[in-house]
Amino acid sequence: MTRPAPSVELRPIDRLMEIMARLRDPADGCPWDLEQTFATVAPYTVEEAYEVADAIERNDLSDLKEELGDLLLQVVFHARMAEEQGAFAFEDVARAINDKMVRRHPHVFAQETYASLAHQMESWEALKAAERKAKGRTASLLDDVPLGLPALTRALKLSKRAAGVGFVWPTVQDVMAKLHEEIGELEAEIETGDLEKARQEMGDVLFVVANLARTLDVDPEDSLRFTNAKFVRRFQYIEANLAERGRTPEQSDLSEMDALWNEAKLAEKAV
Repeated sequence: MTRPAPSVELRPIDRLMEIMARLRDPADGCPWDLEQTFATVAPYTVEEAYEVADAIERNDLSDLKEELGDLLLQVVFHARMAEEQGAFAFEDVARAINDKMVRRHPHVFAQETYASLAHQMESWEALKAAERKAKGRTASLLDDVPLGLPALTRALKLSKRAAGVGFVWPTVQDVMAKLHEEIGELEAEIETGDLEKARQEMGDVLFVVANLARTLDVDPEDSLRFTNAKFVRRFQYIEANLAERGRTPEQSDLSEMDALWNEAKLAEKAV
């Protein structure tokens, strides 16, 4: 017998948790939801986080509301599976982040004051380091930089951690010199035809690029997203103009498409 849905009179978060409990009910829950594990749900969690970022990038607040709901569902899903195992529940998740935010903002919730934003960030990193130590994570400064991060973001975080203890190129010029050195090594491997070594050298180039972004206080993911969006705009300009001529990119050539690309570039600069 089908049971009624949780009452709409419940607080929305309580109703969501009841819905998830029903979906995971061993007797009459959803077969797909019942099959899931932390590992199988994790890719959806990452995907939903990116969809939140996409809505923000598009400044679509209506879509952002929906995507934040999808992301919240992921938190509730993981918490429910943990509760079923007797590990923790949603309330424990909320309690943990509440405590962490109070602990990491002594200038708001205690009497500490900071002389500058830089001083605040130093204190923030020191507090995080103390938390890692309290959890027994002392083998390496880099141990808890998540493996699941996008590689460019992880490179940025790794370089920030290392820079925090002085393992850092002193100036932008030093980083640029290292970038040119790595590009030279990449070119050399390409010339020899050793694609496996070229792949490794490409990674070295990208890691130095992440270091350069850190040195310039730029988020490399943001920079690349901006360039991706720019590429899409300009390529769609090519497609639209070719369509007006009754043709597709496959029916064009590089010379024609490059000329249209430059038209799109000039049009953007004129705005």
